Amino acid sequence: MRFSDWATRVLFIFLMLTALMVALFAGNATKLQSNTTSNTAISNPEIIGWSQYPQAQLQAAKNQTGESQKQSKSPASPVKKNKVYGRYRTTEAFTKYIPRYEVASVDPSNYGERYSKDIHGVTLKNQAIIVLHETGYSASSAINFFQTPHEDENVQASYHTLIKLDGTVLYLVPPQKRAFGAANSVFDGIEGTETVQTNPNLPPSVNNFAYHVSLETPPDGQGNNYQKFHSGYTEAQYNSLAWLIAQSQVPDDRITTHQEVDRSGQKIDPVSFDFDKFLSLLHSFRQLSPVYRANR
Repeated sequence: MRFSDWATRVLFIFLMLTALMVALFAGNATKLQSNTTSNTAISNPEIIGWSQYPQAQLQAAKNQTGESQKQSKSPASPVKKNKVYGRYRTTEAFTKYIPRYEVASVDPSNYGERYSKDIHGVTLKNQAIIVLHETGYSASSAINFFQTPHEDENVQASYHTLIKLDGTVLYLVPPQKRAFGAANSVFDGIEGTETVQTNPNLPPSVNNFAYHVSLETPPDGQGNNYQKFHSGYTEAQYNSLAWLIAQSQVPDDRITTHQEVDRSGQKIDPVSFDFDKFLSLLHSFRQLSPVYRANR
């Protein structure tokens, strides 16, 4: 064998071995990077999920497009009647009421994660509350604001759900996320005073354990956030609100208003809200489950 042929073969073998080593190294590096990313996501103990809030009950696709309002035999997320999820179960009246719904995205700057610890490292154990609001302006105006990026933390705002004048349920922020519905706020319940500070630059609030629902303000009340009275909300709004909250396990005494939790002294919503009427409808859509009553 000539020297040139031998040298060519040796060089070829060397190149093959080098390519194999590079491939093995690249594969290990990719695997390591993947494991590192996965561990980082899993090991963050600050973020938690919430399941005791109203979940999006989406009707059939035709419901969303404004066609027939009849209940579909194959809804996208079927509502099961009288199913027990702990304290409450929904009723026959709940299954018969089928509101329209819409889903709108909110800019990520206007909502955040729910935290398991406050800024001092104290583990948070607050039970869920529901805070009722009104938009102050039209529903479309509120949506436009929530879909606009806001860098200023004092301006960022959102609700989880908004209910239009015609009773349409508009899902905005997923319940497991923290909507920025109440800034400087405190909930006074039977367990005492509850509030959480998750941002050292902002006052404590109820946002970390609150589900925020807003009613679209009627035309005669829009544009004046300090108006103490207006014509009130529609029958469809009251029904859709009760229907929405009937899906939760949040008890009556942890359903409150923006005015009640606010500590800035500036929030008075929802104005002209009939709490007795709302509770009557809520109790027609959900009842204490027999299992819960038996164990009390």
